[in-house]
Amino acid sequence: MPGRDRVEPPIAQRKADHLEVAASGRAEFARSTLLEHVHLVHQALPELALDEIDLDTELVGKPLKAPLLITGMTGGTADAAAVNRDLARAAQAAGVAFGVGSQRAMDEHPELAASYQVRDVAPDVVLLGNIGAVQALAMGPARVVELGKRIGADAMAVHLNVGQELIQQHGDRDFRGLRDAIARLVDASPLPIIVKETGCGLSAETARSLIGAGVHTVDVAGAGGTSWVAVEALRAAEGSDAATLGAELWDWGVPTAVSVVACARAGLTVVASGGMRSGHDVARALALGARAGGMAAPMLRAHRAGGEPAVRALLAQVIGAIRSVCLLTGCASATDLSRAPRHLGAPLRAFLDDLVPPGPRLP
Repeated sequence: MPGRDRVEPPIAQRKADHLEVAASGRAEFARSTLLEHVHLVHQALPELALDEIDLDTELVGKPLKAPLLITGMTGGTADAAAVNRDLARAAQAAGVAFGVGSQRAMDEHPELAASYQVRDVAPDVVLLGNIGAVQALAMGPARVVELGKRIGADAMAVHLNVGQELIQQHGDRDFRGLRDAIARLVDASPLPIIVKETGCGLSAETARSLIGAGVHTVDVAGAGGTSWVAVEALRAAEGSDAATLGAELWDWGVPTAVSVVACARAGLTVVASGGMRSGHDVARALALGARAGGMAAPMLRAHRAGGEPAVRALLAQVIGAIRSVCLLTGCASATDLSRAPRHLGAPLRAFLDDLVPPGPRLP
């Protein structure tokens, strides 16, 4: 086929490796998100009709038909282009948000920009761009904003991935100045800025630091789903220092449930991602104070199994489950889940009591 012999830059091969390992399930955390310890109380007399449950919400000032985001995964390869376009079409049809993977590849190699372009197939989707905090520091606000504008993004996500970088060959090792770089970007950008982790979660201390930098919205990407430390460990040469360190830190991070509470209590608007595997998980996260849930690996695996139709079917299933949990808890809307009666199991309660600083009553 024409173009099949073209040699892609090393960063493109790295992105392809990331997709393959994440889709395989080999890089999952051994421990959980702790969301299974959020027990919502059944209401046998809800006095509601399922079809009347209101799932509408908003993210970065834009309306969503359901509190859900297909979180940024990929870009920079020919395969990534097809994945992004299919996922974006499915997100548009469902009325949920969609994020692209790191745009570093298109910044360094402009010929890869097409793999991030989805506006022609998803003109109305709430679209999030993506760049690493280290790259944002090096680029400066103007270049970061330009990356967002080049794909028609509604907001830019700045990702934090210290754990992953420590394991990645030739990864970043200097993380000084990132908070100030984020503050400068927030101050200068006409696009809303979301700060997101990549699988290790956001602590209460990080949440307070981000608020000080002017950040309003975060994606916690907590521990319990795909471990990007593990992804890099699996990519590393067997027996190498990177593989050894990656195996040792495989489960590093703040569990998703803990991270959601920490960030919501700090006053941030929260997207809950990291190990979200069902609509029930999303509903539990909403009960802890999240505005929306984010999914990556389940959408990627659905796409691998059946393309865009399978992604659409999974989105419908997840949204249907969120709606059903609302009915079963007597909540007329998804936003009401934050006030629904619940019991927090001992493992989650102990973690919150130990790590979350004094403040309002725990949910």
